[in-house]
Amino acid sequence: MTRSLQAVAYRRPSVLEFAAGGRHLGLETSRGATPAGAVDHPRFFAGFLTSPQKASAALLAVADVAAARYYQPQLRASLDPVVTGSGDRLRFESFSGCGGVYARLDVLEAGLDGGEVGHGTTNVDVNNPLREALSRIGADDPLHLRVGPEDMAVTTLDGPVVEKKVPLPDRWLRGFAEAQVIAAGFDLRAELDAGEAVRFLRALPRGGRSGATGPRWVVPSGRSLRPTTRAVPGAVCLPGPERLVALQRVLRHATALRVYGPAVAPGAATASAWEVLLPGMRLTLTLSPDAARGFSGEGGVLDALATDEAAADAELISVLLAWEPRIDIADLAAASGLTAERVRAALVRLGTSGRVGYDTAEAAYFHRELPYDAGRVERHNPRLRSARALVAAGAVALDGRIGTVTAEDGHVHRVREEAGVLSCSCLWWAKYRGGRGPCKHALAVRMVRRGAGEAQATVRIDGGAR
Repeated sequence: MTRSLQAVAYRRPSVLEFAAGGRHLGLETSRGATPAGAVDHPRFFAGFLTSPQKASAALLAVADVAAARYYQPQLRASLDPVVTGSGDRLRFESFSGCGGVYARLDVLEAGLDGGEVGHGTTNVDVNNPLREALSRIGADDPLHLRVGPEDMAVTTLDGPVVEKKVPLPDRWLRGFAEAQVIAAGFDLRAELDAGEAVRFLRALPRGGRSGATGPRWVVPSGRSLRPTTRAVPGAVCLPGPERLVALQRVLRHATALRVYGPAVAPGAATASAWEVLLPGMRLTLTLSPDAARGFSGEGGVLDALATDEAAADAELISVLLAWEPRIDIADLAAASGLTAERVRAALVRLGTSGRVGYDTAEAAYFHRELPYDAGRVERHNPRLRSARALVAAGAVALDGRIGTVTAEDGHVHRVREEAGVLSCSCLWWAKYRGGRGPCKHALAVRMVRRGAGEAQATVRIDGGAR
């Protein structure tokens, strides 16, 4: 597994201080992206949280996921959460070290008071002393939040005081990209009120090895959810229910629970999203289809990475993004002159480099820029690299709806297209049946077919011009 060291520098550790007028939570920022470009230690907000104790618990839940490995938990890993200022809200995001759980806390306009929210994305320091202090916040304690350095610190301190160097695996970056693509296919499947939400979540197992008993399913039943052994219509997959343990921190503050998932197919485990509503906030955990199978291997972004058209469209769309909390596809289509379908494909591609996320509650993408070298997602995607190598070697031949691919070992694989869906005779496709995106052979056929179509279009245009 390819990995590198990511240096994350802060002017000082984040801290919860006692001062006149209440407590002051200072979250220190690292280098981040803003509308003015890359900035050291950007400042996104200075004001009050309307529900201090609830916000503290939700922030700790996001930090819990960043510090956790739900699969092979003996291997510890911790990456600082990412914060995005979107003008009307703050979004805190994290990913588990095992790559199978994505967490996001949306502190909405109703959860903030007395300050303007800036625009941009960066890491925030959540250290152990801060975690302990946040866990002691009382219900009546006023809490002032500052995201970014104080003006005094900016003018009097020279260079970073605190620097962390953390391993940044490529699968972690790919997982961030895949989670957004997968979530875009979710619909709301169930909503439970506060009492039912607490009863359901507290009844879930907290220990044991994730995935040991196979995927679990739940289905709406009255005002609650009941377990089922099969992927019946309307069911939601709950793979590794112990991975929802971070939600326990906020249960007593919950006002509702919303559950999101795709339309299910018999026997196929799927990802799902679990959203706890809090006063002025939403806390969402998205689970991969299996604890031992992180989001990085799902293959949902491969088609978008494989086409040059989406690459060019993504460049155009990226210029039009403006840190919106909610990206309107129709507006982007009108501004760019592209179809809505091409805009969506461009957004998927931008998601692979961390430039957009997806909010299931609003069924919309949002603009953010991950503070990592997320371009490695494309460079180090093994299936994409292998498919391009097959195309470059001339290993693909087309015959109508059938493509023949001669692999590196001399084996010949046949790729067939039915109603726009590709299947392959290889063992990889036989194992996953398209459930983890296209295999390298199908991806190579799609690349060649697109190239042939573009060449024919060019010939027709040139011929008409003459």
